[in-house]
Amino acid sequence: MAKLIITIAPTGSIPTKKNNPNVPISPDEIIQTGIRCEKAGASIIHVHARNPADETASTNFQLFKEIYQGLTQETNLIIQISTGGRAGMEYEKRSERLTLKPEMASLTTGSVNFPSSVYANGPDLIKSLAMDMKTQGIKPEIEIFDVSMIQNAIDLADQDLMALPLHFDFVMGLKGAIPATIENLVHLKNSIPGNATWTVAGIGANQLPMAVHAISMGGHARVGLEDCIYFRKGELASNEQLVKRIVQVSEIMGREIASPDEARKILGLRPQMK
Repeated sequence: MAKLIITIAPTGSIPTKKNNPNVPISPDEIIQTGIRCEKAGASIIHVHARNPADETASTNFQLFKEIYQGLTQETNLIIQISTGGRAGMEYEKRSERLTLKPEMASLTTGSVNFPSSVYANGPDLIKSLAMDMKTQGIKPEIEIFDVSMIQNAIDLADQDLMALPLHFDFVMGLKGAIPATIENLVHLKNSIPGNATWTVAGIGANQLPMAVHAISMGGHARVGLEDCIYFRKGELASNEQLVKRIVQVSEIMGREIASPDEARKILGLRPQMK
């Protein structure tokens, strides 16, 4: 079984410091969080940008650039930039940040009902983002909120818009998306190509049990305050705490942790140039 790749999703678009004071908002806070989480055992950082003035989600290219450059200079983490649409659905805003040429970027291959909005990803937008990633040499992490999105991704690969092997992230437990159960996780795993890699992002209280299932099933784990602000019921977490816990659990279960460079080999990424 391959070593475990841990992705840290430190901030996302929703949680604020009022929800949890440990949520990083400014570029420097996100960079410093990345440094600490790499030391704790993370290999990948999933990057969103936030407006420091009001903590809202941002499409500001300069914020993404500052975060990207700081993480590149200060860490060896695989930087995975989000192309999610909570901050703005426009293709131009979501694609501009890909010109930074990160090693990875997220790509959601379908639409989903969030609790208070529709996360719309039409076929043309998905195809355009996939083409941009291929042109820039960026490996997509295919964000799967429901089973149908897997076939959409396979169709893109069949059209030579994504290079093999594919890498999936199963987002489970979000209201409006696939429930976080072991039966659903097994079904998702069995629905992807045999040579694909996968990770799981459990939302809220589902984060820990889904990660534990992934460890035992040969998948990988995403943790962080984007998905869950608590360490346990009533106790707020820090990002590095959530990473350290998965490291400890995985080691107890007999599975080693991948360094960033080991993760690059597992995922088939291009060599990192600094």
